[in-house]
Amino acid sequence: MNPAKLLALLFLLVTLPLNAQPAEPSYIPDMEYLRLTPDTSLSPQQALASDDWQVLPEKTPNFGYIRDHIWLRFPVSNPELITLLEISYPQLDHIDFYLIQDGDIVRHDSTGDQKPFRERPVQHPHFLFPFQLQPESAYQILLRVETQGAMQIPLKLWNSRSYFEKASVASQLHAGYYGILITVICFNLFVFLALREPVYLLYVLSTLGYLILVGSLNGITYQLLWPNLPAIQNRAMLLTVPFAMVFTLLFSRSFLRLKRSSPGLDRLILLTITLNVLMAVITFFTDYSTGSRLTVALAIPSCLLLTVVGPLQWVRGNPQAVYYTLAWGALTLGSAITAANKYGLIPTNFITAYGMQIGSALEAILLSLALAVRIYRERQDKVLAREAELRALEARRSAELRLMDQALHHPLTGLPNRSSFEMKLSELTHSNDRKRYGVVIIHLNNLNSVTKTLGHRNSDRILELASKHYNAVIRDVPGAIAIEQSDVRNFYVASLDPQTFAFLVDASEAEAATRAVLRSIEEVRYPVDFLGMQVPLAPQLGVAIYPEHGTDANTLIRRAVIAEGSDRARDRGIAYYKPSRDSYSAERLTLVSELRHAIDNNTLALYLQPKLSLKSGQIVGYEALIRWPDREQPVAPDELIALAEQSGLIKPLTRWVLQEALHMRSRLLELGFDAGIAVNISPNNLREPDFAVFVQRLMQSFHSHMGAITFEVTETSMMQDPVNSLKALNALNAAGIPLSIDDFGSGYSSLSYIKQLPASEIKIDRSLITELSHREEDRVIVRTTIDMCHSLGYTVVAEGVEDDETLRLLEDMGCDLIQGYILTRPLPFDGMIDWMSGQPRRSRISAS
Repeated sequence: MNPAKLLALLFLLVTLPLNAQPAEPSYIPDMEYLRLTPDTSLSPQQALASDDWQVLPEKTPNFGYIRDHIWLRFPVSNPELITLLEISYPQLDHIDFYLIQDGDIVRHDSTGDQKPFRERPVQHPHFLFPFQLQPESAYQILLRVETQGAMQIPLKLWNSRSYFEKASVASQLHAGYYGILITVICFNLFVFLALREPVYLLYVLSTLGYLILVGSLNGITYQLLWPNLPAIQNRAMLLTVPFAMVFTLLFSRSFLRLKRSSPGLDRLILLTITLNVLMAVITFFTDYSTGSRLTVALAIPSCLLLTVVGPLQWVRGNPQAVYYTLAWGALTLGSAITAANKYGLIPTNFITAYGMQIGSALEAILLSLALAVRIYRERQDKVLAREAELRALEARRSAELRLMDQALHHPLTGLPNRSSFEMKLSELTHSNDRKRYGVVIIHLNNLNSVTKTLGHRNSDRILELASKHYNAVIRDVPGAIAIEQSDVRNFYVASLDPQTFAFLVDASEAEAATRAVLRSIEEVRYPVDFLGMQVPLAPQLGVAIYPEHGTDANTLIRRAVIAEGSDRARDRGIAYYKPSRDSYSAERLTLVSELRHAIDNNTLALYLQPKLSLKSGQIVGYEALIRWPDREQPVAPDELIALAEQSGLIKPLTRWVLQEALHMRSRLLELGFDAGIAVNISPNNLREPDFAVFVQRLMQSFHSHMGAITFEVTETSMMQDPVNSLKALNALNAAGIPLSIDDFGSGYSSLSYIKQLPASEIKIDRSLITELSHREEDRVIVRTTIDMCHSLGYTVVAEGVEDDETLRLLEDMGCDLIQGYILTRPLPFDGMIDWMSGQPRRSRISAS
């Protein structure tokens, strides 16, 4: 495993680098050393003359991490054979080589990994110093070494030929070793590119980090990659250790699946990764010596942590831990053998000399095999998972088909449902937009009564029978279009909801065969035979035509439903959609929204129309009429009231009108005009449980207007709910609110009911007044009405008076009050004040 590689590499940082089996003649000389502080500078002659030389106690100089520079001297024997000095640790910053013959310096070479590679005496990863000796002279070698890293100087004297023979063999072995690592890297990189599994990329990066680190330690990367950039060589030495460590930890975490199998170890690994990343950053801000010490100090516990991870996971039953532990063991054993050989504990041979490389190669091979096995197992798992997925998909497909069939059909009748009908209609309109299609709705108005009479189960059975009957009938309608066709069933009718069916026809064909269509409609309207009973379902039909009445399914269905609910459909059994009868259009919804906004923002207005007393000739009151002045498209007052009643806005609208009318009368009083104001009340207001309470509280806030605000209610509206209307009007009368019956004579009403109302005023409808001067029958009705109302104690008001002749007739008949265009059109408050100021007949509060 790569952590074990790093342990071996850390050993190389503090011991001798790898050497092949010795080849004679070569030897390690006995040496003396002189240690000087960095601020002490001596020439070679001064160094030789120093009295501080000491005998080196060990064969290989190893002073650890020191800042001092070291002088070494030793004699050279066998001058006929020895021609080369090798220093096999390539991480020394500066080396000065002096060859001394009979006390004189005859050669000086200066090199080190702080100098370009080309300046070395021999272009080799190790420091090699060749020399030639004369047999009759005495020779001595003097070395001065300075470095910021570990001060270890493993040197040996060689015969040049023997050394290069030995180096050639070692180079071949190293090349084979590097080749194995490169092969492993390439293999796993290809696997990663094929599978996109991160574990293979992490292994590639981990092995690459180790390869660069080994190459840096042996000087290969300096020679091959950046020979002219010594600064990069030193930086690479500091960064490759945490680089290799980080990716080794990441690989181990992913390979052993620690996140799932051991969350505690996983968090510890992540912490260690973070520390190594921080260490890599710190090296940019420290010197080489401190940085190398820190990286080694952190890498050792990191590797020890990973040493424990494999066996722990093996004990816990993690199958990947077996390969991990075996691979780690191979590299650890090989590294231990090499270390023992370097310390002289075991003899030197091929296995002991290359134990670490053999172990790491075995580790790489074992992990590659483990990853290959992993690929096979994952592939097998994926095949099995795929087979299980296909079986699940097949079952899901069957379930989806069943659900889809259920989703597209009504659960009781089995007919296509609304979704199926809309899809078919959309398909027809998009595939052939030049044809005309009829959308026909069948609504069963009597189904609820049948359910209440016979119960839900019998009602469900009747629906099933009705659906089959309708499907059989519609199939023979000219131009009928099948909604769903198959080998086993054809559906021409869809079930939109339990009470509503729908079908489609080619409108042109149906219109060309009117009689056949009418016969089919009559068959649809036949009662359903159930247990000997003829059960009437009272179906009504509504029709919308594409494209005249809409271009999308939703609009066509909606408008066919609107047609089905019309009075014409109730009278005749079938009706076509008419835009003029549609009270549910989008424009109407927009108008409702605008009306709500107008009420909330007080943008409506009250106009006043005066009432003239024919006896006194004075203006005695006003009728408040609502207007919407700020809207670009004018809205008729009757339409506005109808819209408010249908949308539920009549409640806030009436409350706004009442409050506004009270404020207007206050202003009238301030200006000296004392007259009452009449306000129209909707029958919907009378059905509000809190309306009378609201009016009472409102009038308590305006004591001065008590009895001056009159409510006008049409006789037709009161007859819609006579009991509740009477109760509400009595409550209002008790609160001091006068009542006026509006539009009298325009519709049917009960005189006995009107006698019960707490009314004090009757307003004759304008339809009887408009032609009063031309129609004798209208004059008879009006005169009779006035006399009858006077007999009952009512004040009579005539609406819609527009000319003097009508005014004279009403005056002759004894009418009390008039209002209409003969006086003025309804005016806003300021306009009414201006009009009143210009009239000779007006009501002013007396000075008293």
